[in-house]
Amino acid sequence: MSTFKQEESHMERGTMKETQETYENASFPSPPAVSKEGDVALAASQQHIIVTDEDSRRICRRTDLYILSLLVWVYFLQILDKSIIGYSAVFGLKTDTHLVGNQYSDVGAIGYYAQLGAQPVGAFLLVKLKPRMLLPILTFCWGASLLGMCGSTNFAGLMASRFLLGLFEALCLPLFSLLTVAFYRRSEQPLRVAAWYSTNGLATSIGSALSYGLAQIKSDKLHSYQIIFLMTGLLTVLTAPIIWLRLDNSVVSARYLNAEDRVKAVERLRANQTGIATSKFKIEQIKEFFLDAKSWLFFCQSLAVNVGASVITVMGPILLQGIAGFSSETSVLLNIPFGVLQFILIWLSSYVAWKSSKKSYILAGFIAPVVVGCAILYAVPRTVQNKGALLFGYYLLAFLFAANPLIISWISGNTAGQTKKSAMITLYNAGSATGNIVGPYLYKASDSPAYLPGIRATMGFFCACEALIGLTVLWLFYLNKRHERTRVAKGKPAKLEDTSMHHRYQSGAQNEGEVAGDQAFLDKTDLENEMFKFIY
Repeated sequence: MSTFKQEESHMERGTMKETQETYENASFPSPPAVSKEGDVALAASQQHIIVTDEDSRRICRRTDLYILSLLVWVYFLQILDKSIIGYSAVFGLKTDTHLVGNQYSDVGAIGYYAQLGAQPVGAFLLVKLKPRMLLPILTFCWGASLLGMCGSTNFAGLMASRFLLGLFEALCLPLFSLLTVAFYRRSEQPLRVAAWYSTNGLATSIGSALSYGLAQIKSDKLHSYQIIFLMTGLLTVLTAPIIWLRLDNSVVSARYLNAEDRVKAVERLRANQTGIATSKFKIEQIKEFFLDAKSWLFFCQSLAVNVGASVITVMGPILLQGIAGFSSETSVLLNIPFGVLQFILIWLSSYVAWKSSKKSYILAGFIAPVVVGCAILYAVPRTVQNKGALLFGYYLLAFLFAANPLIISWISGNTAGQTKKSAMITLYNAGSATGNIVGPYLYKASDSPAYLPGIRATMGFFCACEALIGLTVLWLFYLNKRHERTRVAKGKPAKLEDTSMHHRYQSGAQNEGEVAGDQAFLDKTDLENEMFKFIY
């Protein structure tokens, strides 16, 4: 581990030294000595560098190629590894491991208890540890935990392995969100979040097909579920060293960019007003985070949405078996088009949000069909004649997967300060874990095969989410008005043009950026920086 850290530090110091020399060779004021990534960003804040739209697009394309492609693959593995238990259930997991009563729900929920417990420590680790070190370690460990599930033959073994799987996966989504913020402009973030989060749909489709295929393997040594866990676990473990070879910590030390482009990459993030990577953990930002109402509004949105998401992940194939009596094989195969629909809807919602530069209206619009789907599943009788209507209602639940990437990009675009960003996204993940804990318990074994009380409760959570979205918009509107009054009091313009949401890049030196961007890299929070503009 010591050699690993020394090699990483040596390479990173080299790229950061080149970035520093680029500043010195240009006709800019001499920046501070570079010791950490935040220092380079602070140097950039002392002067505005001309970056053309062509420069910005070129840097973005290279970031997509080297960083986004890696995030897409690793997040796909994380979702596949987490959801594979749902497919294993219909291929004998419950029978072969002698699960009774609500023990299957317990196995489905225990990983989320681990995720929930890991979030406070995770907020600290996300600031103090660099992504290039943290992500491969987490990936290797959760892959090893999945291999542990392969070796589990009883309830206790499954609980222990699933707990460890959830523990090591706990920081995946927060880390991916922070990496997206660290490399991309606010206008670019929704589609990049969609790129890696949409693998939920791919994992559903490919996981269904993979489980069906692997379950056809007949073995005297291994049960079908063990073969499924073995293959996916090995794939994840082998990915860990690839992450270390490919991943960079931020644009400041990006090895895929030359020194000049690294400077421009920092500059193009100025209008975000969300700061840049720093390893200093600030207690004052944690205090602000706890007192900020939007922290808890986003938490409640995450909880409500992920109650429904857990139903699909853990109970989806079982629910399909209960809808007019689909067989286990058919229920798994029916999840393939369901996964494709997830993929399409995630991209569609994020594209519409990108085009309109709005999150809240799109989010509310995509949750509405989920309420309709729950109503159909609750009201329509389980008969062969109604099989088509019930399947249509189930497929409408796919719209819920459009919600999470929109909430993530909404949080990311409305939070500044490295410590506060880490705390905010881990709180979102805590809400997600809580929702995933609550969800399976709404569907009691005694309510099978229709599970009507669980469906009714799920519908109630989504109705509550619609109200929470409205409250969040009102709060953000109030914060923008408060910042306007502060700017006026300091002799600054009340209204600001948010260039971070423009599809075409505008250099700060070409517009009002000299005023609006003067605090962009100072690691101030969204409430401290009066130049920050909240997005709806």
